[in-house]
Amino acid sequence: MTIEFETPKPVEQARFLLQTVADNMMRPVSREMDENEHAIPYGYVEFMNTAMRAMGASAGSLAPSEEKKVEDPNKPKRPSIAYQVLANQLEMLSWGDVGMYLITPGGGLGAAAVQAAGSPEQREKFLARFTGDKPTFAAMCMTESQAGSDTSAIRTRAVLDEKTREWVITGEKIFVTAGEKSFNAHPEFGKGFIVVWASIDPTAGRSGMRSFVIEAGTPGVKVTKLEYKMGIRVSDTASISLDGARVPFENILGSPTVEKTTTGFKGAMATFDATRPLVAATGVGVARAALEEVKKMLAEQGVTIRYGLPRQKMTSIERDVIDMEIMVKSAWLMVLKAVWMADNKQPNALESSMSKVKSGDIVTKVTQKAVEIMGPLGYSREFLLEKWFRDAKITDIYEGTGQINRLVVARQVLGYSGAELR
Repeated sequence: MTIEFETPKPVEQARFLLQTVADNMMRPVSREMDENEHAIPYGYVEFMNTAMRAMGASAGSLAPSEEKKVEDPNKPKRPSIAYQVLANQLEMLSWGDVGMYLITPGGGLGAAAVQAAGSPEQREKFLARFTGDKPTFAAMCMTESQAGSDTSAIRTRAVLDEKTREWVITGEKIFVTAGEKSFNAHPEFGKGFIVVWASIDPTAGRSGMRSFVIEAGTPGVKVTKLEYKMGIRVSDTASISLDGARVPFENILGSPTVEKTTTGFKGAMATFDATRPLVAATGVGVARAALEEVKKMLAEQGVTIRYGLPRQKMTSIERDVIDMEIMVKSAWLMVLKAVWMADNKQPNALESSMSKVKSGDIVTKVTQKAVEIMGPLGYSREFLLEKWFRDAKITDIYEGTGQINRLVVARQVLGYSGAELR
């Protein structure tokens, strides 16, 4: 099978719709949302919830569901393009405002964890709520103060109460994206959930790692803090405390018994293999926004980019802009390869991490160079270049830092295990 670069019709349609959303609902309030951290743009949230239902979005994502399509038995079965559609959608929304994209209704990482590690019954139970009338959110709680990128060091503990057949979970989670909207009851929102990673047997290491779906409002769980951040300020990033929280037995994702395997840990990694290229797509969207704005501002000042000349005959600005374009386009190609592999059910751990590394690298460089080229104008809050510079760095940090993803790439290329190459 080969990768086709002709844009599928569903992608074109989705990009046209979301370009309108980005132009008319995101960019006009981008600065206001940045200045008022944690404020919720209810108009955008409600519109996107309605729009997603209208286009038949699959549970927990913007991508249209392909399960309802009836295939002609006389024609070859076409592979899914759900991840390719979603990557294009997230790139466009992030071009509009990446912080606002992060509060788009849906399951996010929480739903991705259920999709990757849950049973069919669990998927039906927990993911169906994202198709309701009210905007609904979910979040994944993995990071702890001593367990950032090293997820095997998680200390949160889940103990089975044999009498009540409930899991009793205790621990602290930090840096939970959308944690507040997913767990606290908002009258405007539907009932969400958080997916908490915990150990059912600390002596088993990664083999004892499991994830648990915890419904919004569960006693013993509390949002203790909201972070004030450099970028993506409209998105809430929460700390969550669990103190003897009781969770139904059936809410565990994966086997409740410990075997000498890393099944639980692989469930987490499968989630990241699916979502890291999508995070990379958001970084490409921010980089493209900065690049296009610089070219527009230069054109307004009478500066044109002369393509086709030898580099030594170009101005410094021309070389910088062309280098920025190369970075953006190469990062996007890596995203396309990773999501194409995901759609075709091909293992993509290497390509997933490579796309995340590349995007995190180029979005930081492109937005920084955009500020440098425009000088005082780039540094001024009158324009969005400085905001995109601040928004950019998170791409290199969440869902696996650049350093960790480089380790993943090295292990895949060289054939080393995590224990052999750290």
